[in-house]
Amino acid sequence: MKKILTILIFVTSIANAQFSVKGTMTPPEESDWVILYRIEGAKQKFISNSTIQFEDVNIGGGTQKVGRFELSLPEDAPTGSYRVTYRNSGAGFIDFFFNKENVEFIFEPQYPEETVFFLKSRENKIFREYSEALALTQHTIDSLQVEYLKNDAKKTKKAYKKAVNAQEDMQDIYEGKSEGMLVNTFIKASKAPNASSAFDNTQEYLEHVISSFFKNVDFSDKVLYNSSFIIDKVTNYVFYLNIAEKQALQQKLYQESVDKLMKIIKGDKVKKEVLEYLITRFTNARNSEIVDAAFDKYYSKLPQDLQSEKFKNEKLGELNASVGRVAPDFSWKEDGKDLSLATLNDGENYLLIFWSTQCGHCVNEIPEVHEFMKEFKTTSVIGFAIEEKNSLDFDSWAKNKLYNWHNVKGTHPEFRFKNETVQTYRIEATPTYFILDKDKKIVAVPNTIEDVKDFFQNATAEK
Repeated sequence: MKKILTILIFVTSIANAQFSVKGTMTPPEESDWVILYRIEGAKQKFISNSTIQFEDVNIGGGTQKVGRFELSLPEDAPTGSYRVTYRNSGAGFIDFFFNKENVEFIFEPQYPEETVFFLKSRENKIFREYSEALALTQHTIDSLQVEYLKNDAKKTKKAYKKAVNAQEDMQDIYEGKSEGMLVNTFIKASKAPNASSAFDNTQEYLEHVISSFFKNVDFSDKVLYNSSFIIDKVTNYVFYLNIAEKQALQQKLYQESVDKLMKIIKGDKVKKEVLEYLITRFTNARNSEIVDAAFDKYYSKLPQDLQSEKFKNEKLGELNASVGRVAPDFSWKEDGKDLSLATLNDGENYLLIFWSTQCGHCVNEIPEVHEFMKEFKTTSVIGFAIEEKNSLDFDSWAKNKLYNWHNVKGTHPEFRFKNETVQTYRIEATPTYFILDKDKKIVAVPNTIEDVKDFFQNATAEK
């Protein structure tokens, strides 16, 4: 009996020494796994993983399939920001705060940020309430500012001041509610830096938004650093606040936003994390101009022990075919002649498309591009078809559907995407578009056919 009692006490002590993280997906994902990470700067540290248990529950008289999972954290687990991931890429995670309490939430996996609802955890409940209140009050303030710019009525200006005061009262309430809690730091850092009075013109308003964006953010704060907060703010500032339709102006805004950030951030370690994040984002967007400037102006000036030659070489290696670089050369035969991209001289600019007759999306989209490009007679189009060695469809397409284009067939004996040119251009999906100037310098890498159309239509309008 004593032995049984001892075992029970031991088991109970183990159980009490752990904190649980429970989640319910509705509807569940097709995958059956979740991974728990702790966020450290711009990186994630693996903590544990678990499986998703599927079950049918009765909701409102109907049957609804849900997925449940449970993870545990030991008693000595560091407080801070954690992440539960259920997809390999995209918006497939839930971030939450852990401060020595059990956490439980439900969410819809397609829209995790918008739908998450915390059932347990006072910290997360308060921060969620605050975030929703902040969004609501800020929407009111922004709407009144826009209304005042359109019609500078005194009643609108008065309503604006009242809305700002209401938001400040809300801020004080939640700062007080969260006093002594982990989320207090994030609530203070999230405080909206609104002007006390509405602006009389749009330019002054936009300048204030940009100049005050990081007013309440302390980049040296370790609590903020070890969360997604700083990277989220940086993302919004660089990629969503500084937007322009024209490519040249957009590049200028990107560079200015990076320059401003580097002036604001004082600590070298945080600066390194932010730089590596931005360099990776711009590398993925094939924007070598901004990446080159970031390496030359800032990354190379970091203390030597913080620089990573491996990281630099990897990113620069990924930019052989990117905005600002001369498009890598390749050759092909056309009507019995040997041609190459470098020596081609039949356009004021060029549209290079990597596609495939085995890509259902391409089969629908490429004819639309062909029809659209008939309007732009000074643009030479090169269609590089990524084909199996014995494909019979390419010749028919080149002759009957893509006439007046330069049509190139790229193959490989093992796998078509192993073609040397395909790998040089780092093509992972089709269609992929590149727009080149007269000297074959890449000036844009459109993501979609709509982006291609916008580019050429805007270029025509500028003329």
